[in-house]
Formats: sequence, structure tokens, C-alpha cells
Amino acid sequence: MVAILGYSRPQIIAAVQAMYGAVAATPDAPFHFPVGADACRRLGYPAAQTAELPGETLARFAGVGYPFRAGAIRPGDRVLDIGAGAGNDALIARRLAGPGGRVIALDLTAGMTRRLSGAIRRAGIDDLDIVQGSAEQLPLPDGCVDSITSNGALNLVPDKRRAVAEMFRVLKSRGRLQLADVVIHRPVSVDCHEDPRLWVECVVGATVKEDLLALFEEAGFEEVRIVGEHDYFALSESPQTREVAESFGAHAIEVGMRRGETAPSWAWRWRHRLDPRRAWRRLHRRGLLGVAALALALLSCYGTLALVALLPLLGIGLALDEGLWAGSIAGFVLLTLAALAAGIRRHADYWPTMLGAMGGGLVLYALFVDYLALVELAGFVLLGSGVAWDLRRRRRRETQVLGLEGATSRRQTR
Repeated sequence: MVAILGYSRPQIIAAVQAMYGAVAATPDAPFHFPVGADACRRLGYPAAQTAELPGETLARFAGVGYPFRAGAIRPGDRVLDIGAGAGNDALIARRLAGPGGRVIALDLTAGMTRRLSGAIRRAGIDDLDIVQGSAEQLPLPDGCVDSITSNGALNLVPDKRRAVAEMFRVLKSRGRLQLADVVIHRPVSVDCHEDPRLWVECVVGATVKEDLLALFEEAGFEEVRIVGEHDYFALSESPQTREVAESFGAHAIEVGMRRGETAPSWAWRWRHRLDPRRAWRRLHRRGLLGVAALALALLSCYGTLALVALLPLLGIGLALDEGLWAGSIAGFVLLTLAALAAGIRRHADYWPTMLGAMGGGLVLYALFVDYLALVELAGFVLLGSGVAWDLRRRRRRETQVLGLEGATSRRQTR
């Protein structure tokens, strides 16, 4: 895995096009993801469906799951396949939509669309339209399709919120959507989101599962449900890809949903995004729970002291329960230590936790045994040092797993 930091969004798109252009041109070449008929079978496609596919398109299959498990396509539907690739899902959708239906196969990669055009021309298929375009700006009018299918495309899209909004726009009211895509349990937090090579590795561009489902709900989709999950990366022949996927909990899901009649109000969307429970989960997944807990401990301690000192100047009296005050500080200190201990699983280094434990012990001593301001301050300094060390070790471990360590060093020496 080669990583060069600092690439722009157009270069990410170019890298995605180059990767899947290579699949279109040389499907037998080794890739970090499974390709072809065997991948189709192992992802759950029924033999009866794949038997009807042209050999040249089946050889170029590069999906991540079996989206048809959600059953979104009905006879007579006008169907949009986003990220159609070689066109296997579009051809299956055509069969499901029947004589009264029509399928639009949209893909970003010119090589794939050319291959599919040739395949359907040779097969005499005239009810499948091929469009080269981006999921972020669908070249279709509002409310023009009955159902959408997508397989492994959204994780490669830089602006996922916009892509989801575009799906909502082109679907008819109460229209149906099915997709298979890569999600992660823990987000990538090191500086590599603009690295084109890592985007096409399918992990850096993926979204935490709960956040991906929330994107669809915020856009106005209803009855969002997961119909299947599996370890897609276990099928990869690349040991490094499997290691990266395991480190971030990357796997594939299959999801079904339907479009609501109207999009939610902006106030509902922001209330949903700013839910403190979601914010707390994000902090935990990004390894920032220790930072947040330490900040709350400092705010409880020194923020309360500042408040007690300032309020009398404004003529406001404040009765402070010292036991409750000390208990809240201690609680946040212990939460900080718990976050540090959890970091050992990520980087296998006990020293940040030990340093934090020393600092936490000093703070607790000052709170409950013998209060000395300098002892308390020294405790917070040590605790903060442990948190910073833990965060640095977590980030370094990520750079090692992603193969970024050498690239980061080269950038720093320029």
C-alpha cells in the first residue's frame, strides 16, 4: 500500500477511476478486493441470477455484497444503479423490473461504461441506459426513478451527504433504495483522508455504520434497516488489506429503506446531528474520550473556582457543596483513567496509563486526603501528559497499520 499525503479531491476521483478502469481492462490481475464470478458467489448471489449474466461482465464484478436481499425492485420499476461498474447488478435489476421496467446504469469510470455498452450491444439489450456520472451530482431530473440499487459505491464518494441527498431527490415519493457498502466500527483519525490510494482501499472513505444510517434518516429516508452483514475483507488476498480492515472494524452491510414524502426540516436535522449521545460515541470511537473527560475534570475544578470567585462581584451568592464538587472532579478523573486503560488495546503501551494513574492519584489525594493546590495542579499536568501520550500512540499505531509512517516522515523532512 503506497500512501502520499496531501492529494486533492479531483485526484481522489482520478485514483478511483484508475483503479476500476484497471478492473475493466484486466480483471484477472491481482487486486486488494475480490473480483469476478467467485466473488459474486461468495457474497451470496444466487446461481440462477449469475448464470444469466454475460461472462465478460461477470468477470469484472467488484461489488461488496448482495443488495438485492433488501428486495427494493418491483416489476415495472424505473431503476437507477449507482456505481454500476461492469453492469452485473443493472442486468439483474433489469430482469426483476421486467418488460415494463427500465434500468439506468450510472458509473464514474469511462472504462466500465464502455465495457458495459459493448456487452449490452452484443446481447441485443435495449432497455438499459448507460450514463457516466458522479453520485454527488446525478444527471437526472427530480423524482424520476422508482428504485435505486448500489453496490460498493458510496464508500468511494468524498461527499456522502450530498450523494445521499441526490438519491432522495431523484427517487419518487415512497420510492425504495437498496445498497451494499463498506462501513467501519472505528473511524480513521490520522491525516490521510485526502490520500487517493487509501480511498480506493475502501476503508479510509468508509463511514461508521451508525453514522451512515443516520445520513439516510437525516435526508428523509424511512424504515432504514440492515438486512445483512458480513466480513467482506476476509475475501481479500492482500494480508495488509485484511489487517487494515480488522484494525478499523471494516465490513460490509446490506441495507434497505424507502423515501419519505418530504425531507425533514433543517431544525430536525441539526437537532439529530447535535444529539450529545452521538457526540459522545464519536469521541469514544476516535480515541478522544480521555481528552473530553480530562477537559470536564478541569472545567469542574478550575471552572467552578473561577465561578465562585466571580459571582460575588456581580452580587450573586453561590452555595457550593464541597463533597459534590469533589465527587464530580473525581468521577471525571476516573473516566479519564478508564479511557487511558482502554488505549492499551490499541497500542500495547502501558506507560501513558501509568503516567495518568500517577497524576490521577495526586488529584484524588488533594481532593480527599490533604488539599494542596500545587499537588492538585501537578496531578492534572501528569494526567494531561498521559492523555497526550496515549493520543499520540493511538495515532502512530494507525499510521503504521495504514502504511503511512514513511510517507509522514518524508513530508516532515521537506
